[in-house]
Amino acid sequence: MTSTQAPIDVDASAHPPLEPQLIVLFGGTGDLARRKLLPAMLHLSQVGLLPECRIIGTSLDDLDDDGFRHFAWEACKEFSHGDVSDEAWSSFAANLAYVPTGAGPEGLAATVARLEPHLGGEPRRLHYLSIPPGAAESVVQQLHKANLAERSRIIMEKPFGWDLASARELNALLHDYFTEDQIFRIDHFLGKEAAQNVLAFRFANGLFEPIWNRDHIDHVQIDVPETLSVGNRAAFYETTGAFRDMVVTHLFQILAFVAMEPPTALESAAISEEKNKVFRSVLPLDVKKVVRGQYAGYRSTPGVAEDSQTETFVALRVEIDNWRWAGVPFFLRTGKQLAEGARIISIAFTEPPKSMFPAGSGVGAKGPDHLTFDLADSSKLSLSFYGKRPGPGMILDKLSMQFDMQETMYERDVLEAYERLIHDAMMGDHTLFNTAEGIERLWEISTPLLENPPRVQPYWQGSWGPEAIEDLIAPRGWRLPFSRGWRGKH
Repeated sequence: MTSTQAPIDVDASAHPPLEPQLIVLFGGTGDLARRKLLPAMLHLSQVGLLPECRIIGTSLDDLDDDGFRHFAWEACKEFSHGDVSDEAWSSFAANLAYVPTGAGPEGLAATVARLEPHLGGEPRRLHYLSIPPGAAESVVQQLHKANLAERSRIIMEKPFGWDLASARELNALLHDYFTEDQIFRIDHFLGKEAAQNVLAFRFANGLFEPIWNRDHIDHVQIDVPETLSVGNRAAFYETTGAFRDMVVTHLFQILAFVAMEPPTALESAAISEEKNKVFRSVLPLDVKKVVRGQYAGYRSTPGVAEDSQTETFVALRVEIDNWRWAGVPFFLRTGKQLAEGARIISIAFTEPPKSMFPAGSGVGAKGPDHLTFDLADSSKLSLSFYGKRPGPGMILDKLSMQFDMQETMYERDVLEAYERLIHDAMMGDHTLFNTAEGIERLWEISTPLLENPPRVQPYWQGSWGPEAIEDLIAPRGWRLPFSRGWRGKH
């Protein structure tokens, strides 16, 4: 894994130094740990953002320290972005240890007691629960029995409950042993550079915030289609579906970033409060304004019932009943086996009167002006507008101004979502994480849909979903597929 590239130059000096960390990675040999978490921690180490630490993996696999280091080596070889020098790997691997779940709370406590003295004093503990939702209670109980709640923070993976009752039950369990400021409910969408750029774009510029309201915005679309199938996750997906898997945990969180009021400060408590105000203002979902779909062939997937009503696609209209957004619909769409994979926010501005323009001028022919954020790992945004075509007469074309992080000197500074969120949790920064109040409110507004879901409608693999989505958004149109793509890097 010897590097042939220039080192990644993230400015670690821009971040305050972190206290030493003892990290316990539950589900340490699982798919998420292999693809994301271990490579993320290695990259943080490479760029100087991982403090002095020890990382304990724990799972059902019967491994020792060397076995876990080999697992981590193979994971980082396959999934790290960029090559890794032998020196960087050796430095990181020296921090890895392992204890099997079968060793119980006593085995975990003994491993922590063996490693913590190497960090000096009383290091901060970070517990990452990369586990199935049903295992959360046993892991929390294990941490309690091992006396590891003190000086700790705990990262919870989605889904956080299945409905309002289960979310309340899980929150109550956590609050038996952890205070709310110790709990970090992760949403990797909010860790993306582009999602945070929504805040910067809105609140750091005087151009758009004055028109960021019902008087100037016609509607908003948040669109996250995926080309992937359910694959080997059928057992999980049959109990979850697209709405629980993506909308509650991801799309609603992005909606809050778009719709929130300016926070009193750019810090976690103020931002969380403004997000929660949005959630309090979201009206309960109207099942007549929800389209659920299921791609052709899903029921042939091993583990899926022949008469399954699990949605692999969902599109819905969301209403926010507050002064800024009353009457402005938010359209959310996500699903599997769709025509393209994308993650966009599209703000459609109100169209001006067109009476002064002659017939055939083209004004309004390609829809309203749009501000589009691409939520891929590298930030991109586009502002579309009408402009006059050169030559005689008044013929208008749709034009756009675009920004791409790849065109700047900062492209290599971008942290991937899990890298940023792990670092934020180590700092104790809740800005990009969900709160107990917010999660419970989202399940509350979702209750009408969960209790009375419309039947799934079939759609072809490689399409954009069931035909009924056109009626859902009419008289408007879906922003994807784009009539014009993003410009390539020059």
